[in-house]
Amino acid sequence: MGSAQKAWIASFQTDNPNVNITYDPAGSGAGRTQFMEGGVAFAGSDSYLKDDELAKTFAACVADTKPFEVPAYISPIAVVFNVEGVSKLNLDASVIAKIYAGKITNWNDAAIAALNAGVTLPNLAITAVHRSDDSGTTKNFTDYLNKVAPSDWTNKADGVFPFKTGEGAQGTSGVITAVKNGKGTIGYADLSKAGDLGVASIKVGSEFVAPTAAGAAQALSLSKAVAGRDAADMAYDIDRTTTDASAYPLVLVSYIIGCQQYADPKWAPLVKGYVGYIISDAGQAEAAKSAGSAPLTAAMAKQAADIVAAIK
Repeated sequence: MGSAQKAWIASFQTDNPNVNITYDPAGSGAGRTQFMEGGVAFAGSDSYLKDDELAKTFAACVADTKPFEVPAYISPIAVVFNVEGVSKLNLDASVIAKIYAGKITNWNDAAIAALNAGVTLPNLAITAVHRSDDSGTTKNFTDYLNKVAPSDWTNKADGVFPFKTGEGAQGTSGVITAVKNGKGTIGYADLSKAGDLGVASIKVGSEFVAPTAAGAAQALSLSKAVAGRDAADMAYDIDRTTTDASAYPLVLVSYIIGCQQYADPKWAPLVKGYVGYIISDAGQAEAAKSAGSAPLTAAMAKQAADIVAAIK
């Protein structure tokens, strides 16, 4: 969501020159922690608040009130690679899981070759790059692997990467840099950051699907709201196991998380104004232009706007 945040801030501050918004791309886990501790007025996160997090105290909010969560950014997670001589690559969840669990270690492995007829795969060690920080991207990535290839990835979704295999890198930029500078590397990151790296297609049903904004939007449209949440909490459980090839289920939905009622009321109009812009048609169009994200559906945008309008 970093590229979108920079574009949103630039546009919002042009229209509101007396407001100063600072964005720290510290990662989703750090952002949620800072918000819960009252260090920031709101946070962006590539995963929604967990039940145990919701049970905690939110220092910036009025006591005994729950935070709001509204979707702001819908984007595919790209499986990026840097393998000399290979420009196109098909992978399925089982093979990706085995690579990241350290069970497939060479690019010419028979399991990879079986998915890539006609592609010459080198006899080259695989370096699997993962996030070293607590990351919403990792949580979405591991959720995909666990849901689609549960026998190969037995760990549940988690923002902290569960294995010591491969190479850890700080933040999205760290992952992209490590994949670019390495040899035989593979990583996962928001598609908007893939640059000129190779981008794999993943198996959905019987087809291999490349990441696109439209595919990410379709994946969210097939998904359901998390049960048992507050009316101001728009968290979604992504349908990772869909066989609809118009969807790209390795997707992240980034949320803006803030107080429904602020302990210091000065924050309410500022958060209301900025988050209201993010979820507006103009804000969503800006994110699509700057970061290639998919806009919220009209129904989601309306629900989010009603939640934001009620901030106190």
